[in-house]
Amino acid sequence: MIGSPSRYGVAAALLTSVAFAGTASADNITLRIGSGHPNGPAVYVADMANYFVPKVKERVAAETDHTIEFVEGYGGAIAGVAETLEAVQNGILDIGAYCFCFEPAKLFLHNFPYYAPFGPQDSDQQMKAVRAVYDEVAWLTEVFENDYGQKLLGLHGWDNYHLGTTDPWDTVEDLQGVKVGGAGPNLPWLEFAGAIPVQSTLPDGYLSLQTGVYNGWLMFPSAYLGFKFYEPAPHYTLIGFGAMAVNGLTMNSRSFDRLPPDVQTIIMEVGRGYEDQAGATLNARQEAGLSGLKDVGAEIKTLGDDARAGWAESLTSFPAQQATDADGRGMPGTEVMNAYLKAVEGVGYSWPVQYEIK
Repeated sequence: MIGSPSRYGVAAALLTSVAFAGTASADNITLRIGSGHPNGPAVYVADMANYFVPKVKERVAAETDHTIEFVEGYGGAIAGVAETLEAVQNGILDIGAYCFCFEPAKLFLHNFPYYAPFGPQDSDQQMKAVRAVYDEVAWLTEVFENDYGQKLLGLHGWDNYHLGTTDPWDTVEDLQGVKVGGAGPNLPWLEFAGAIPVQSTLPDGYLSLQTGVYNGWLMFPSAYLGFKFYEPAPHYTLIGFGAMAVNGLTMNSRSFDRLPPDVQTIIMEVGRGYEDQAGATLNARQEAGLSGLKDVGAEIKTLGDDARAGWAESLTSFPAQQATDADGRGMPGTEVMNAYLKAVEGVGYSWPVQYEIK
């Protein structure tokens, strides 16, 4: 769901009348925080609402002379999934969380995990590998502040991607011509199968599957269960495209600079804590998602090893292609992709195919 301009403007006007970014002299600080996805089925939003917000409030109350309150707006109440980066940049949100996948131009390179599919199946490994890349290539963090007026507080992600469909299928050839929805950066994964890629978002998924806009979804278990996609599309095939650390929690730089230094420190530390606990949370939600899908009667099967290997082999040139594309946009594409391939091996995961970036 991409929020309409009218709703975006109305939400901004309403919130401006009831909330404002804190100032250094304020004893009671109020910050607006939100995301385009809802709290609950979207794990990175649930962690924002259930970990980041209460932890910041608790620590500010215990460790400073200030108190802090949050005006929370999830599920597109303030900004849609493709509007959140801009909402933080413009100060409509003080803090926002969003998937980089919905900023295909501005954050093209930040989607680098998507460009090397069949990576870590474990979200904790994925989060550690991606953090290693951010630590090695400072540009990834600096671009948020330099280009978009916000500070990166922490990373988050999605659990392991698989494929759900309205109809059963047995071989990859059965997917030829089948319309499959995805976030965008992952749609090239479908080329090997001959499926027809359709750009979409989580809030649109249920109705689109129900009405035949598409007949499949590239989706991880936590959301496939949480958004009840198993109702219109009960066939869930475990493929293992990998967990993806492609979400971020950011704060408007002006709002941050107006905070007292002790509150700034807490915000940064809790933001990193939000990231550090993400892998374990995502793994737990993936396990619960698969268990829940079985409980509601979804038909779950696993793609055969040979078919999976062939699928991975078909995408061996994809990382280099995306690195070159990023280089052409003035981004350190080759550096980032090489760092990522190395970082994944560094966390103990073995790629099923040999990706090469020159």
